[in-house]
Amino acid sequence: MQSQQSKKLSKSKVDYTSFLELSEEILDYRQERLIPLETFLEYASEENTIVLDTRSETAFKQKHLKGAMHINFSDFTDKKLAKKIPLKDTRILIYCNNNIDGDRIHFASKKTPLALNIPTFINLYGYGYKNVYELSSLVPIKDQRLQFEGTSVK
Repeated sequence: MQSQQSKKLSKSKVDYTSFLELSEEILDYRQERLIPLETFLEYASEENTIVLDTRSETAFKQKHLKGAMHINFSDFTDKKLAKKIPLKDTRILIYCNNNIDGDRIHFASKKTPLALNIPTFINLYGYGYKNVYELSSLVPIKDQRLQFEGTSVK
């Protein structure tokens, strides 16, 4: 047992400095890819475009934008992303809880700097998916332009 304790462990596979560099690299790029609801809906109707929901599987199953694809953010790996989104030039539209206003049960707001859109965008870009657009609008849940589906949708 002591020999196991005295063995030096390798450094973890966590690199905060590289994360900061990646975040800095995409700072201006992301700003150009923030789109209002009208553009989001227009793009969503076009070919080679997916709407991606990265919230928990439970939240997704209960209520999500109609037609959205689900990949839990914590499941992002090269292999899992490639299985769901094989072409890296696919246009990916992202949204999160902080884009939907007025449904605290299904779209509970996160602290603004911790909204899921931010790490989702950074991670997709870091995995090579550069054709990502992010919904910039805060949309009331009752906005008729939004259509939802899921087990909690009547």
